[in-house]
Amino acid sequence: MKRFPLFLLFVVFSLACSLLSSPSGGGAGGEKTPAVPSQTAETHAAPSQTAETAATLTMPAPVSPIPATQSPPRSGKCGDGIWDAIEQANPSLCPQDAPTQAGTPSAPQSTGKKYTVTNPSSGASLAVYVNLPAAAAQSPAPALVLVPGGSGASSSFRKPNGEFDAFAQAGYAVIVFDPDGRGQSAGTEDYNGFIQQDGLAAVIEFAATLPRVDPARIGLVTYSYGITMGAGALARHPDLPVAFLIDWEGPANRNDTGGCDAGSLGHLQDVASCTDEAFWAQREASTFISQIRVPYQRIQSEKDHVQPDNTHAILMVNNAVNGGVPWVRLNDYPPNQTYDPANPPAMLSENESKALPALVLKYVRQMFELEN
Repeated sequence: MKRFPLFLLFVVFSLACSLLSSPSGGGAGGEKTPAVPSQTAETHAAPSQTAETAATLTMPAPVSPIPATQSPPRSGKCGDGIWDAIEQANPSLCPQDAPTQAGTPSAPQSTGKKYTVTNPSSGASLAVYVNLPAAAAQSPAPALVLVPGGSGASSSFRKPNGEFDAFAQAGYAVIVFDPDGRGQSAGTEDYNGFIQQDGLAAVIEFAATLPRVDPARIGLVTYSYGITMGAGALARHPDLPVAFLIDWEGPANRNDTGGCDAGSLGHLQDVASCTDEAFWAQREASTFISQIRVPYQRIQSEKDHVQPDNTHAILMVNNAVNGGVPWVRLNDYPPNQTYDPANPPAMLSENESKALPALVLKYVRQMFELEN
């Protein structure tokens, strides 16, 4: 009987300790132990980054949209206008392919300094944007005039981290423009025909008058269908102050742009019929390229951004060489050689052509070195 009260005392003491250590029970000083914040949409102050909060509050780690061990499929390359899985997972990889959704403010564009140039053929006022490198303050800089692909305008280059900024940071004056009927320019869309070719010629002549631009060192760089405007302008205006032409994967003729071959590809197939000779006489780069008289560099990857094969690249190079263009090169191959379409050479790998601005800059530097 003497041991029974001692046992009761032990039971009571154990119950008291259990109550004191419970989360709902009172702590020291009567304060309640703080509960862990629930993961709801309620607004809470961010916990301070201290050792104590790190030990008591475990915040969930950010969820990556693509697992680190999984490589998402890539449908194209930077600059092809396709916002593929890799670019969606890493938006900074290629902002120029990012779509602008209706009702969503687009990313701020680099403007540089805006000018107006008149197209002598149409009388339209063309919007021209110039971005000068810092080095131009000391001496005139070499310049690059960029021609957009498809029915694009200067906005394709002026996106954050696009060519307009990247090339200026590399030391070049960059000139981009809106062709007739596009962007901020007046006039009517001409699908890279004679009118828009004459507008490009006027932009090049204007670029040569800029006080911080070296008029003897102006390169022309065309993207995709921009080759039609670029090659046409150089062929029809042979005295333009252009040192070289760089062509990134430009289509050759109506088969590529008018859907006139078995592939039925091209953005002009609803604009003109394949038998409209008057229309196509102004818009086939494979004809113009044999008439230019400046060095010509063709950039072509193994997977073209539109076409199912690379025969158009070989056609362009062969026509240039056979037409007497002073210097012609496909990718990094020796210059001034032709190729058999039935046995084409290896083209640039997808890995090499992934970062388009850097790839173009590589050839820009090489082309300017030709004059030294």
